[in-house]
Amino acid sequence: MRAPRKKSRRRRRRLLRLVVAVVCLALLLVLGVTAARRVFVLPYRALLEREAARFALSPSLVAGLVLAESGFDAAALSPAGAVGLMQLTPDTYQWLCHKQGVSPEAGELTDPACNLRFGCYNLSLLLGQFPDLPTALAAYNAGPARVRSWLRDPALSRDGEKLDSIPYPETETHGQRVLLYRLAYRVLYGLD
Repeated sequence: MRAPRKKSRRRRRRLLRLVVAVVCLALLLVLGVTAARRVFVLPYRALLEREAARFALSPSLVAGLVLAESGFDAAALSPAGAVGLMQLTPDTYQWLCHKQGVSPEAGELTDPACNLRFGCYNLSLLLGQFPDLPTALAAYNAGPARVRSWLRDPALSRDGEKLDSIPYPETETHGQRVLLYRLAYRVLYGLD
């Protein structure tokens, strides 16, 4: 008669160990996601998703680009004079405003809604010129004229449409970071 009790106790212990293991695993996953979300922040989510949709862009791509460009600092200013979340230069901003038929206003580049709108517009234009995503990201970082010259160089592009090699380490690293961050935003926030 004691044998069934021993089996029952063993089963309960195994079940208890399994439950404890599952709870511990769940806690680790939750704490891991929470910690990762502290690194991969997503303020302005509604604005970002709205502007990404306006220009038929992936929200995860835009979030990855914003993190790489400014770390989601709306007041960020680069040594080259680029401003805001998506790091637009005043000249690029004026050109984009002209292209959309609106007049640029001083101080708008630090406004998250404005910066996301024109940054997404800029990215969509670049993707229209450079359908290969890493090439378009290189153009966002180094400028489209420079990327067009790289595409004409057979040492950098075999087909003239996508870059096989990027001669600026900062630009190459930038594109890689954006793509990695994009994946993180997909996993952590379920962004498309």
